[in-house]
Amino acid sequence: MNATATIVSKVWSFCTTLRDDGVSYGDYLEQLTYLIFLKMADEYSQPPYNRKVSIPAEYNWQSLKAKRGAELEVHYVTLLRELATSRECWERFSPRRKTRFKTRPSCIA
Repeated sequence: MNATATIVSKVWSFCTTLRDDGVSYGDYLEQLTYLIFLKMADEYSQPPYNRKVSIPAEYNWQSLKAKRGAELEVHYVTLLRELATSRECWERFSPRRKTRFKTRPSCIA
């Protein structure tokens, strides 16, 4: 299986898990979008891009990777709430920045 097919398969697997936990596809897509935004910002901040990103270190992708379980869930909710107040970081996002995960986000991290 090639890399793209592997990623697609994994994403659909998460989607099925979350759907079984009561999370709709739309809500799942919204949360996935937030996570991809954070991951892309992290990648653009490193070589070869070395771009300045306006996400504080305590709320960046690496901060999510450093946590597990309930600690990750609490941190993710806090991250969305805090970044929602930072116009510089999140102007492009909709005003509905909150988690709808019932399953811990660690299944995605």
